[in-house]
Amino acid sequence: MRQSTDRKRRGALLIAGGLMMSLLGSSCQSLPEVMTYADFQKLEQPASPRAIPYGDDPLQHVDFWLPEGNGPHPVVFLVHGGCWQTRIAQAHIMNRMAEAFVKRGVAVWNIEYRGVDVDGGGYPGTFADVAAAADLLEMRGGEFGLDTSRVVAVGHSAGGHLALWLAGRHKIGATSPLHTDAPLDLNAVVSIGGLPDLENARVEASGACGADTIDLLVGASRDDRFADTSPVELLPLGTLQVLVSGGEDVIAPPRFAQGYAAKVEVGGDVVRVVSIPDQGHFELITPGTKAGDKVIDLAVEQLGR
Repeated sequence: MRQSTDRKRRGALLIAGGLMMSLLGSSCQSLPEVMTYADFQKLEQPASPRAIPYGDDPLQHVDFWLPEGNGPHPVVFLVHGGCWQTRIAQAHIMNRMAEAFVKRGVAVWNIEYRGVDVDGGGYPGTFADVAAAADLLEMRGGEFGLDTSRVVAVGHSAGGHLALWLAGRHKIGATSPLHTDAPLDLNAVVSIGGLPDLENARVEASGACGADTIDLLVGASRDDRFADTSPVELLPLGTLQVLVSGGEDVIAPPRFAQGYAAKVEVGGDVVRVVSIPDQGHFELITPGTKAGDKVIDLAVEQLGR
């Protein structure tokens, strides 16, 4: 009798254990596996067809991609991320995206710039580089077969911040070294996994980029260090803003875009927030993924407005 009871107990335990393992297995399988930076770096990037300098430093150049057919062609002004640091990322990480845009009949102005970790970068150099690349597009775009009346800025991560900043450049006061009288006009900005609020990012993204990185970027000793560097301080930008996030992005989670969008709406700008389930930070710049393809569609859509 006791042996029978023991067998029943063991059987019940085995069934319970099997059920628990099954539930755990099902739970683990339901968790999305997102791309890491190490995964992304293993992807082969096509070679850039042409580099155009906008300054004397080797980092001060634009990788120019031109589609087939007669122009003038609409343009994506592409800004890479990498925590505003040259040692982490450079323009070539966006080459897959550039190639995908070219296949859609769009020219690409993929910019390189000096990060905070190299000579000349930080404040004001990093911003001045992005501005100079935009000025070059406006001044010489016509001779390259480009339609500078149809330009959408697309920036990833730190590049999302810089793309939004570019749209707000006309709001910067005359006392700032970043002031300009007639900046390039943008049809829209598509910020993908962006960091639009630098004061917030200094705290919430410090694990990814480091608080000292943003200090170098904005010039920490200045009293109004965010006034001419952070897009949220320049609102309203007067430009349509599309904010795209990966639902599983831990570097720039969707709440970054949502919090910024609420402030954009108060200022009166038009903003669209798009969150893509089961996608991380680097799928956003990888064509062939749900997020990467959606970003390309959104940018091309804005060029057709």
